[in-house]
Amino acid sequence: MLLQGSATSMVRSCLRAACGYLAVYSGLLVFGLMCLIWSAVAALLGYLLPQEWGKVVGRWVTSWGFRCYLWLFTLTGAIRFDLGALDALRGAGPLIIAPNHPSLLDAVMVLSRLPDVACVMKAKLIDNPIYGASARFSGYIRNDDFIGAAAQAVENLKAGSQLLLFPEGTRTTRAPINRLKGGAALVSKRSGVPIQTVLIETTSPFLSKGWPLHRIPPLPICCRVRLGRRFMPKDNLRETIAEMEAYLASELDSRIVMDSVGEPLAQPQKPRLEER
Repeated sequence: MLLQGSATSMVRSCLRAACGYLAVYSGLLVFGLMCLIWSAVAALLGYLLPQEWGKVVGRWVTSWGFRCYLWLFTLTGAIRFDLGALDALRGAGPLIIAPNHPSLLDAVMVLSRLPDVACVMKAKLIDNPIYGASARFSGYIRNDDFIGAAAQAVENLKAGSQLLLFPEGTRTTRAPINRLKGGAALVSKRSGVPIQTVLIETTSPFLSKGWPLHRIPPLPICCRVRLGRRFMPKDNLRETIAEMEAYLASELDSRIVMDSVGEPLAQPQKPRLEER
């Protein structure tokens, strides 16, 4: 009886692992295919539509597509998303949206709820054949030219758009948050637009910096977004950066506590996000 129970437990464990692999990898495959198809369509539309129309269409389709993608991922049971807090920013006028950056899904989550956002992206992503054409069609901003990127960001904000800019510059590698870059503070000063911090919390380091794609974490993963403090423009950039960094570190302290192999980076001091 003991051996039979052990074998049954092993079979169940293998089935759960197989279902996890299927859910996660099919989700990532669907994402890649969606981006590739939309980039091909966007490349064609880029020749047919005026630039300003292209931005409107591109951003709306991207937002709608990402929302559908996250809904499909939710159906697999692999990830649960709580993104409703972002809806308060829709129609709120120009804002610099500044989230922390624990995983590759962060931009997807934010853009899925906000249809008029100019996203500051790594240049290699805008040059990527899978994402590039749709990113250029949507008027997203490449970050390889700091001064040029800041000027484009200010231009988008003055035109009434919102701006998505990750103040860490890359995914988090040091819990609870990396040292912040100066882009958000600079754009806020030049545009006169406030910085709206956004707090992304997750129960897993899946898709964090250095996470191996072949390693499936315990499922389901829960991702929650909540709105943080809004920082008004200041002339002193260092003061703005220091205040934002201290605030984000305090709010996220010990909430994201695992490194890329699932080991704790710090002792928890606050309750972990509960799965719901």
